[in-house]
Amino acid sequence: MTCLVDLMRPSVGFAAVELLERAGCDVEVPLSQTCCGQPAYNSGDRAHAEAIARQVIEAFAGFDYVVAPSGSCAATIKHHYPQMFADDPDLTAKAEDLAARTFELVSFLTDVCGVTAVSSDYRGSVTYHDSCSGLREMGVQNQPRQLLASLDGVDLVEMEESDVCCGFGGTFCVKYPQISNKMVSEKAKRIESTGAELLLAGDLGCLMNMAGKLKRNGSAVQARHVAEVLANRLDDPAIAQPPSSAGQGEG
Repeated sequence: MTCLVDLMRPSVGFAAVELLERAGCDVEVPLSQTCCGQPAYNSGDRAHAEAIARQVIEAFAGFDYVVAPSGSCAATIKHHYPQMFADDPDLTAKAEDLAARTFELVSFLTDVCGVTAVSSDYRGSVTYHDSCSGLREMGVQNQPRQLLASLDGVDLVEMEESDVCCGFGGTFCVKYPQISNKMVSEKAKRIESTGAELLLAGDLGCLMNMAGKLKRNGSAVQARHVAEVLANRLDDPAIAQPPSSAGQGEG
């Protein structure tokens, strides 16, 4: 359960659990888990990032797999934890062990569990944004499209440059709001040009950023985590951007 999912969009967490249980997994959410440390790590706060990472390593010891509905959180654990502790042989071994067991949700379903199709009654047009970390660090691209294609009635309309950053980038949108706003403005144009009813992605931060821009543009396009569609959990209101989030003061 990522921080944003826990605080802003719990329905994504419930959708993830449902999909995993459908695939035959026994799912546990340790109460001792916390943030993966990505914001601190990306901001250069190495001390706090390492402290958080130690706690995460301990919280997930003993599980066969660690699955996150976020490419960026999964990538932090899988790729950056071993780098953090490169000078500590004991922690390096523990970080590498955890890294080997860590997966992004949709890639875990397809690549590990062998899921090739899911059932959902959603009918309509969708477009998919390839989040940066999910695509470039976790190799998530074909997997969500494969599962979406298995749904009767879903029309996947690919947007132009679906793999270009939306401008969120964690703390990037706070440090460079004008650049971030320009990037998400361009992304919003490409989303709307598809004519799709739903915007889907695998990272909630990206979705909140794009949802906020679309809403301020007066667009009718709704933003959803791909797990919500795959698990047929679309009863909650559309994703909305809180007043203090990415790029809110821009455009």
